[in-house]
Amino acid sequence: MGSSEAGVHVFTWRGCMFRVLDRVQPPKAGSLFFCENLAGRPGERVLEIGSGLGLAAVVLAKAGASVVATDVVPEAVDAIRANALLNGVSVDARLGDCYAPVAGERFDLICTNPPQMPTPPDRARRDAAAAADNGGVDGWEILDRVIEGAPAHLVPGGRLVFTIFAFLGRKTAFAKLEAAGLRPSIVASQTQAFPRIGYERLEHIRSVDSEGTVPATDVPSTVERFVIQGTLPS
Repeated sequence: MGSSEAGVHVFTWRGCMFRVLDRVQPPKAGSLFFCENLAGRPGERVLEIGSGLGLAAVVLAKAGASVVATDVVPEAVDAIRANALLNGVSVDARLGDCYAPVAGERFDLICTNPPQMPTPPDRARRDAAAAADNGGVDGWEILDRVIEGAPAHLVPGGRLVFTIFAFLGRKTAFAKLEAAGLRPSIVASQTQAFPRIGYERLEHIRSVDSEGTVPATDVPSTVERFVIQGTLPS
């Protein structure tokens, strides 16, 4: 549920309240799906990459995890800190790209719901609004870096959890995890409305949809979304 107070968007979910500051996107369907399927455990050390306003970080902290939450947008780091305080939990919010803020550290759970919209080269922009969606030409630009770096930042038996649109490829996700030495599995799937920005890039999405999930001629109304897990062997 959302509302607005004094020009600041307020979002409430599962008994928590979140203020959405300037340059920080409010949660979308994918963010809620992601949070609903994060199995954080009390006492675990958790890293969320690209935390945004801190929705998952706060939920995990409320479950008893020790949470580090990062983002490349300074306003997002401010939002994470403010929302943790608002909800009475402690979250270690850090500014930086991917694993740079946690060099040398290891976690029981690494999670991310990253920008993953396939983006034609001529549509790539670096402003905050665009960066929240743009996943590079094939959608994997950020996720590839997260997967590649995960083994060095997971404890034995630790898990990497992330979301993908079906048009990024479930088989592709499994192959990438296996190549990194992680054991892949699907945690959950959900049918969601096809993203609005996806209609603007539909032909490009079709061109990178190697598993044929988007109709070749019809305009799609929905898309499958997956929560994928990669487990580091013990």
